[in-house]
Amino acid sequence: MNKTAIKNFAIWARVQLIEAVKQRAFEYEITDGGENKSSLEAIGGRLLTKDEKDQRRQLISEITQKGYTQVMEEAAYTWFNRFIALRYMEVNGYLPSKVRVFTDENGAFKPEILKEAMTVEIAGLDRGKILDLLDKQDNEELYKYLLITQCNALSKGLQYVFEKTANWTELLFPNNLLKADGVIGKLISDIPADDWNDEVEIIGWFYQYYISEKHEEVVDPLHGKVVKKEDIPAATQLFTTDWVVRYILDNSLGRYWIERHPESALAQKLTYFVTPKDGNIPTVKENIQPEELKVLDPCVGSGHFLSYAFDILLEIYRECGWSDRDAAKSIIENNLYGLDIDDRAAQLACFAVMMKARKYNRRIISVDTQLHILAMHDSTFISDDLIKYVAGKDVSIKNDLNELRTVFNNAKEYGSIINVPKLDYSSIYARIYDILHSFADNLIDMQYQREVVENLLPLVQQAEVLSEKYDIVATNPPYLNKYGPRMKTYISEHYDEYKGDLFSVFMYRNFGFCKENGYSGFMTPNTWLAAKQYEDLRRFIFTRKDITDFVQMAKGAFFKEATVDICAFVLSNHKSSLNGRYIRLEEFKGDMDVQGAKTKEAIKSIDCNYLYECNSDTFQNIPGMPVAFWISEKGLEAFSSSLMSAVSETKQGFKTGNNDLFLRLWYEVKFFKLYLGAEKEQKKWFPCNKGGDYRKWYGNKDYTVNWEHDGYEIVNYKDENGKQLSRPQNISYNFKSGLSWSTLSSGPISFRFSDENMMFESKGSECFVKSNKASVYAIHGYLNSKVCMYYLSALAPTVDYSEGAVLKLPWIPVNDSTVDTTVRENIDLSKQDWDSFETSWDFKKHPLI
Repeated sequence: MNKTAIKNFAIWARVQLIEAVKQRAFEYEITDGGENKSSLEAIGGRLLTKDEKDQRRQLISEITQKGYTQVMEEAAYTWFNRFIALRYMEVNGYLPSKVRVFTDENGAFKPEILKEAMTVEIAGLDRGKILDLLDKQDNEELYKYLLITQCNALSKGLQYVFEKTANWTELLFPNNLLKADGVIGKLISDIPADDWNDEVEIIGWFYQYYISEKHEEVVDPLHGKVVKKEDIPAATQLFTTDWVVRYILDNSLGRYWIERHPESALAQKLTYFVTPKDGNIPTVKENIQPEELKVLDPCVGSGHFLSYAFDILLEIYRECGWSDRDAAKSIIENNLYGLDIDDRAAQLACFAVMMKARKYNRRIISVDTQLHILAMHDSTFISDDLIKYVAGKDVSIKNDLNELRTVFNNAKEYGSIINVPKLDYSSIYARIYDILHSFADNLIDMQYQREVVENLLPLVQQAEVLSEKYDIVATNPPYLNKYGPRMKTYISEHYDEYKGDLFSVFMYRNFGFCKENGYSGFMTPNTWLAAKQYEDLRRFIFTRKDITDFVQMAKGAFFKEATVDICAFVLSNHKSSLNGRYIRLEEFKGDMDVQGAKTKEAIKSIDCNYLYECNSDTFQNIPGMPVAFWISEKGLEAFSSSLMSAVSETKQGFKTGNNDLFLRLWYEVKFFKLYLGAEKEQKKWFPCNKGGDYRKWYGNKDYTVNWEHDGYEIVNYKDENGKQLSRPQNISYNFKSGLSWSTLSSGPISFRFSDENMMFESKGSECFVKSNKASVYAIHGYLNSKVCMYYLSALAPTVDYSEGAVLKLPWIPVNDSTVDTTVRENIDLSKQDWDSFETSWDFKKHPLI
């Protein structure tokens, strides 16, 4: 699969389609900020048809509610999804008419449907209209009519993607689709047909890349911009690499079945299933049938997890004697559940899963099939009158509906972290069924029936999904830590201990979805493995749950998809004494393909030196409880002696609030104003440690800070409202000798000696030895050793070597004087090297002169 071609096309197509739907809106006198009168009867002297007037009013209503820009985005996205879906079905021969809609029999962009317009069998076609358009030789309008009719015909079995287009989206159908350099033409020419062959994964990559530019627009890591409610999908959706999906589901859904059916041959069919080193897979005495298994993805995205879950479930059904045809229908109706706040993502997920089923059951897209993949709905449009109408005199139903309205206020923002109480859904469904099957003989009843279908039924369906328990919960949750005001308040009220990031909230929430003996699988950033803000989450997992399977990817492996370091893992929803299986890929640099190959290699060889087994109870013996599965028993014993906190203290330096204003390189300032150990009162610029490149023992003395009059300007740096912009913290520790290091580094840590003439800034933290507790040189030697990095790789596995992580290092006193001597020599040698270049203020001459 050519992902580069997919990415280039998807990004380009988004821009083209947005402009195309805007042009269509303009043709109907609808513009951004325009008057947009909904009562127009004619435009440009042409009378509008009844359908056009209705669609135009719908479009203006949508714009009034959501805003012009968002509605244009939605329209473009809708048609993109439909074109992608039609192309997938065309290539794989899944169109019921068996007539190609984009190409001819040779794969050229010559739509066969135009050639066969008078004979093609598509429900709803008006042959008279086709004949009229043929007579006018209006191929563009004819093609539009044929495509829209094809979409409507597919809405019966694929209603989530091909909902009836006789609404405002039809009004915005793009023009000029028959042009070779148009969206469909380039879709055919740029994406090879072979990439579409039964590869549902391609749907996910189209989705990922389509929103990639929008993602960059709304995510601003440098300035910590809060993401708006309507932008959360674009900010948080990341397509999960195929092998990661397989690893997670092989070791959750696959393991769940194998434990309950030891006679099963499923383990041999699962590429990423990890067998314990002793070869013994635990058994669980529970008689469960295939149709009883329930799998949930609460952040379903484009449906990658559920699509692969379908494959595993099909193998399970086959083992139990089911035919592929019957199994496919049962899997759709009984086994797979999904939720997402993004309507378009949920559409694609439904389509992906239905295409899996269509491969084995030809009729499944021709009949109404009950899918359990839903886009979240807000309760905004549930009125008191509607509740009164539906409930009638039943007080219980009335109370339940009021409860749903309250719970789902802002559901589009909160998504599936919402906790839903158990309600009497059977009674609510029975009442809805009665209403929808009763004869509406007046406009009021007809209006209520429409509101029940459009507004109430989706709430009841999503509530039921959210209130159920599942055997397997597997997802790639959203990564977001800059919440809007409502989201921030909601998370603080319901998930305060786990609020560090939205992914950690979902990790905790998913245990609530999961049955007691079930499994939860995730792909997340690896920040939760050791960072202090996730310590409560780790404590919860280690004391009440278990890690059963875990892969820690190498740093930078996921940077092609997103600049975040990740891990993939499976958690059991109960505590046990069993060991988990851990794969550490830290040494294997490369992209996700490399990581997948190394994971597969580890699984095949029980003697693999980067495959570990341990119980998560072990982590509770390490300060901060990091997920440090590779530390040896001897290494763990060191923590029982004492810690660095007993002999030293670490401090973060000041923050100026404006480095451009207050910091300078030393050679940018007047030398006579530079403090180098004398006449402090007369100086303005003072040497300042600010992290810097990897360098041990001595050096990186580049920066100075304006600390004139004891830092008066920095200490009093405020905005016009009096808000403090600087943070003059730990000032009393300046001008003391210590050990400086760069707290942010993609490589190993490196400590440098800092004398009593230096200050230190927030990115150049310092370690100070407590009086008479230890030798500064012994500590310096230890902190620059491989032993230190061995422990720091557990205590600080990300790029952040925080002050707290250093204090958690084990410390064993050293009384050998040769250590001090060796470290002093290293400092002297490093200082000589630093001073050998003109970038040092102590430079005299180059050593070669």
